[in-house]
Amino acid sequence: MTALMLASMAMVLIIAMAAVAITWLATKGTDSQHRATVVENIAQVVRAIRGRR
Repeated sequence: MTALMLASMAMVLIIAMAAVAITWLATKGTDSQHRATVVENIAQVVRAIRGRR
């Protein structure tokens, strides 16, 4: 039971870190007028990865 809980927590942490890294990299060279669209699309990708889409 403990191993399952730790694995679940690790998966959530990895997905969160990946989302932050992807957002940072994608918005790094983006004009400010396009950032909202980029972040919205990244959010859709993260939702798809998590299985909520």
